[in-house]
Amino acid sequence: MHDLYYKGRIHTRVNHIKTGYNTKRLVKLGTEKNPLTLVVNSDERKLEVEQLVTDNELFANITVDSSIDENINELNTILNKPTTTTFDKTPNRNDPCSCGSGKKYKKCCG
Repeated sequence: MHDLYYKGRIHTRVNHIKTGYNTKRLVKLGTEKNPLTLVVNSDERKLEVEQLVTDNELFANITVDSSIDENINELNTILNKPTTTTFDKTPNRNDPCSCGSGKKYKKCCG
């Protein structure tokens, strides 16, 4: 199509490529290009957090500052990602019932 398609409107395909949800998919949090920024209160806590980061193959900039509250929210969100919930399929009407009665589902529990 030409540029004046629909009387001068912007093409939706071009607009979709330039803007939209998560246009920088390759830059994830916790990689070398985009490390986590964590703040801890003590050197002992820093060692614990470094161990967590290396166990999960992540990259982080950890600073020790006792005057500021500890902030490891970025690490917690990556470690506690929600998983997809899956449900068991409900049986069809003519399938045997799951309760073990031997009857069809439609005549027993359906």
